[in-house]
Amino acid sequence: MSADHIEIRGLRLMALCGLLPEERNRRQPLSFDLDIQADLMAAANSDNINDTVHYGMVCEIVASIIEEEQFDLLEKCAERIAESILEFDLVDKVMVCVQKLRPPVPQDVTTCGVRIYRTR
Repeated sequence: MSADHIEIRGLRLMALCGLLPEERNRRQPLSFDLDIQADLMAAANSDNINDTVHYGMVCEIVASIIEEEQFDLLEKCAERIAESILEFDLVDKVMVCVQKLRPPVPQDVTTCGVRIYRTR
């Protein structure tokens, strides 16, 4: 496996994710960080977008999942995104971090989230 990574940081999307009634009926902001491990040598040599994992397409796929699906748990949301990214042929591993930017807890926290790692 390659040690090369594509990084996507701070992808912010409005999602239906949570167990509380207000989380199920009103979209809330989530932030996504993605590390995609893939062999990027061919793209580095060719300078051709077809030889890499197009991060614009990854963002579109994540946005589509968040727009079309609803999740009770951040864990399920992260898993669904990881599964979709692993469908790219070049991807060996993926890390998906999902954070609620306004978590429904009474304590003063900046974010609450999960981070998962998946391998092909």
